[in-house]
Amino acid sequence: MLNNSVWAALEGPHAGFAEAAGNAARYLPEIAPFCAVSDPADPAAWRDLATLTDHALLTGPSLTPRSGWEQESITYGVQMTGTAMTAVDDPEAVPLTEHDVPEMLELVARAQPGPFRKRTIDLGRYLGIRARDGRLISMAGERFRLPGWTEVSAVCTDPAFRGQGLGARLTAAVAAGILARGELPFLHVVSDNDSAIRLYERLGFQQSTEVVFASFRHHG
Repeated sequence: MLNNSVWAALEGPHAGFAEAAGNAARYLPEIAPFCAVSDPADPAAWRDLATLTDHALLTGPSLTPRSGWEQESITYGVQMTGTAMTAVDDPEAVPLTEHDVPEMLELVARAQPGPFRKRTIDLGRYLGIRARDGRLISMAGERFRLPGWTEVSAVCTDPAFRGQGLGARLTAAVAAGILARGELPFLHVVSDNDSAIRLYERLGFQQSTEVVFASFRHHG
C-alpha cells in the first residue's frame, strides 16, 4: 500500500478529494497536484489517466510511462516510516486553519518545501509556530492519508529562523497526533538531503524504500 500511497489515499480516506476514471485518479487541482494509477505497469491505467489530465505528477518506487506519455522531470526521494516511534505534542505549536492559508502560502514561497496549494490544508491537521511578533515562521501537517497511515508533509521553516529545531518539533507534534489516532506516520524526503534524513532518523523514522517523484505529459 505504501508503494502506491497516492492511489491508496485517493481510493480510500481521501476519495472525497478525488477525481477518478477507471484505474486512475487525481486530487482536485486546488488541493494537490498529485495523480495516481492503480498499477503503473498497466497501459490501460495510463489511458484512464489521460482522460483526467494531460499533465501528471506521480510518486512511487518505479514509474515507467506508457504509450502517449512522456516523462518531463524526476526527483529521487526516500520514503521513511515511523513504525516504532513515539512523539509528543509541542506546547508552542498552534493549529492552523483556512484563515491562515495566505500566511502559509507565503511561508511555502520562502521555504520551498514542495507542493502546497490553497486547499491542501483540507487534507489534515496542520500546526505552526509563530514568532514573537505573530508571524508564521514554521509549519508542518498531514497530506496523504491511507488506511492505517498518514503522511507528514509541508515541513518548512522561514530561512531566517532555521537552525532552531522548529521543523523537528513540528514534525514530532504532527506525528504525535497521527499516533494518537491509532495510525502510523510516514514521510518523504529528497534522497540527497542528508541533514533532513538524519533529523528524521533522530525522531524515530526509518528509511523504508526509495521513491521517485516524476512529472509526465500526455501527447495524445
